[in-house]
Amino acid sequence: MTNTSDDRLDDSGPAAAAYDPRTVAAVGKLTEALEIAEVARGHLYNFHRLTGTADFAVEEAAELMARAGHCELAEQLNRELVGRNVLPGRWTFQVVEDYEDTYYRTFRAFEERARELTDGRRHLHEAELKRSRRSRAEPAHEAAPKD
Repeated sequence: MTNTSDDRLDDSGPAAAAYDPRTVAAVGKLTEALEIAEVARGHLYNFHRLTGTADFAVEEAAELMARAGHCELAEQLNRELVGRNVLPGRWTFQVVEDYEDTYYRTFRAFEERARELTDGRRHLHEAELKRSRRSRAEPAHEAAPKD
């Protein structure tokens, strides 16, 4: 189920209280766990990008070594380190792909399935916090974006 602009959790929409609090807590915890996995996934992409950048820098260092007359070391760097697997048989893009295919997609599917218990609504706990914590009639405390 998808949220439309008129079913946002604002002061006029249904509150988390409209759902079983244990269900809201359970779905919320699974969403929190997914958010943590999202951060881990981001770190994997950083790992992928940084490792690739390092590999190209090693290649450049090998060129500089060769120009400086250190040809044996340059050749060894190119042969043994440039393009080296980071895990047996894997470059970083394969690590990212395996993570996504093996773990991340399944995790997302379960989180989406769990949200069916709350009519597809996301972040019910946070929406309820906003409802209870915002200062009505104060600037930057609106219930929802202006259309």
